[in-house]
Amino acid sequence: MDSISLICTIALLGGGLYWFLFVLGSAEQRGKRAVDLSYGSISAEKVEDSCKQYLSFFRRPREIEKAEKVPDIVGTFYDLVTDIYEWGWGQSFHFSPPIAGKSHREATRLHEVMAADLIRASPGQRIIDVGCGVGGPMRAIAAHSRANIVGITINEYQVHRARLHNKKAGLDSLCEVVCGNFLEMPFAAESFDGAFAIECTCHAPKLEDVYAEIFRVLKPGSLFVSYEWVTTDKYRAEDPEHVEIIQGVERLNALPGLRRWSDVAVTARKVGFEVVEEKDLARSLTVPWWRRLKMGRIAYWRNHIMVTVLTALGVAPKGTPEVHKMLLQAADYIIKSGEAGIFTPMHVILCRKPHAPSHKPAQN
Repeated sequence: MDSISLICTIALLGGGLYWFLFVLGSAEQRGKRAVDLSYGSISAEKVEDSCKQYLSFFRRPREIEKAEKVPDIVGTFYDLVTDIYEWGWGQSFHFSPPIAGKSHREATRLHEVMAADLIRASPGQRIIDVGCGVGGPMRAIAAHSRANIVGITINEYQVHRARLHNKKAGLDSLCEVVCGNFLEMPFAAESFDGAFAIECTCHAPKLEDVYAEIFRVLKPGSLFVSYEWVTTDKYRAEDPEHVEIIQGVERLNALPGLRRWSDVAVTARKVGFEVVEEKDLARSLTVPWWRRLKMGRIAYWRNHIMVTVLTALGVAPKGTPEVHKMLLQAADYIIKSGEAGIFTPMHVILCRKPHAPSHKPAQN
């Protein structure tokens, strides 16, 4: 009887552990498994040191504030986090407005195809995805519009992942991915029929520089939409708590410095765009945009236990728990910023490049 009880207890514990680690809070769209986590150009033995080095960039004086350092810092950040983002969040590295009756995956897709509809993407057009990551939005927009999407990302590993996903989705004929800096894009002037940037221009040292480059590659009359990370009108630079929260968001997301919401349209006009529409989607939500982060805390801690165990077993590289902990801290700061109402990741601006620009766009 004792042996039967022991076997039952072990089976129950084993089943509970399996449920906790593999079932509870599982990602809806996995691109990675926990046992396959890697770190791009960073070798397994250097993950821990690279994580420490990345965080050191934000000590005073902050290296991230030096424009020439930003590409390497952002590249290192995405080497560290890309696989964990895919594993824990999905292939679309952005937020989306929650929609009643819709899954996170479907709400994400609708948020992406909204960009396609805003710029009127259509079959045969050539559209640029600025800061494409591993291509989640690119694939959604290509499938929805049948336009030809060209994505650019500064991270070579993300290029590899995006191409792999494009092929698996059967969209590689519509989706092309290029490794490059969106401040110096390897494309001819006036070579695109439209552009979108989903939560990526926040990595630019100066918003004016990336907007000017997008303006350059667009054909006259083309539309450009961007989903911006910005501080809201509730942010107070004289409030120490506000400052701490925003600096936490910056430090743990490789941001040179968050812009104010009021700077976005001013910058767009400065480089020559006409502003068609501008609004913060977060203002009209009945369910907060950061709820998915807050509701997913159990799953995130489950994942943290898992990567700690895998690291101890030698399956995951040493330093993986430190990287995951960094992302847990990033989530906490983002939740705080949302609860305080001082930050939004979905400030939408729709612009048009005039047929006859009133002045010459700014040069990089």
